[in-house]
Amino acid sequence: MKRRAYGLLVANAIVMAVLAFVLSRATGYPLRDPDGFLGPAWIRLPMLCLIGFGVDIIPRTLLRSRLNPLHFRKEALGLIREHWTRDRVGLVVISVVSFYAVYVSYRNLKNVLPFVRPFKYDYALHRLDHWLLFGHDPTLLLQHVLGTGISAHFLSWIYLLFLPLVPISVCAWAVWSPNVNFGYWYVTADCLAWSLGTASYYMIPTLGPNFAFPWLYGALDKTGVSALQDALFYGRENHIHVNPFADGVQSVAGFASLHVAITLMMCLVAHYTVRSRVIRWALWTFLALVVVSTTYFGWHYLADDVAGALIAIVSVYVAGLATGQKFVRHGRASVSTTTTREVPVEP
Repeated sequence: MKRRAYGLLVANAIVMAVLAFVLSRATGYPLRDPDGFLGPAWIRLPMLCLIGFGVDIIPRTLLRSRLNPLHFRKEALGLIREHWTRDRVGLVVISVVSFYAVYVSYRNLKNVLPFVRPFKYDYALHRLDHWLLFGHDPTLLLQHVLGTGISAHFLSWIYLLFLPLVPISVCAWAVWSPNVNFGYWYVTADCLAWSLGTASYYMIPTLGPNFAFPWLYGALDKTGVSALQDALFYGRENHIHVNPFADGVQSVAGFASLHVAITLMMCLVAHYTVRSRVIRWALWTFLALVVVSTTYFGWHYLADDVAGALIAIVSVYVAGLATGQKFVRHGRASVSTTTTREVPVEP
């Protein structure tokens, strides 16, 4: 007896889409497809998959054909038959559609959040930060230790790198994971993290330190992050107080940190499924820098980062169970029960 490895992935996408539709109708605000890296998500994701297909086939075709043009077609078709099986194409299509549905629903649910739940927990989390650090503010402490010049520009680059990395990682796991089942694991965990993050916004709605207490964080050099924060602040003010029906979406919400959640989720799945030690260590290093950058720029309180880490762990574990992974207690590897989208079910 078997079940589909993508069952939870598709179900989660449907639930998120329904919630976005219901809250959109209840609040009277239209659903929107927010623009982002390389344009709208419905263009961006297929484009990245198409690029991934080319990057997958073209270099290996050239290598196998030994640059002989007469052999290009034969080798390319052979590679397509080997790698682009029915299961692989299904993984790419289901992953792209499901992630698109979840991400667009997440942005729309975040958009109507101010009209559904009041943002009233910033002072409590701000006080918690000071209590944990014996009266010190974590953002100001990091800025004092690291400085506010070159460090700000470097950490700004790290923070903004996350934005294109999200869709790229989904397409990379869908296109290049040697085991189709590992691809479903990653995309399912990714979508669960976005969904749980959305739930956390509604449970404990906050603006984040930089938006709730802007007068405390004005010493930094102007960077890409500061420009993004200004755009989000004025966009939120316009959305709430001037024209709620203007183009674009409201994108301010602090708890929990989805930068931490998504990056840690990426590290955990890579830890079990990626053989290259260089890639694994690069991701863990990137995670450490992301945690520092979210605090350094006042995007999040310490509790936000902890909650983001918990979301990542839960998402990876639940997605692993849903896609038929067996975790090895003493070791790095994960053993999948299958290499396809069919997961055996014990009677």
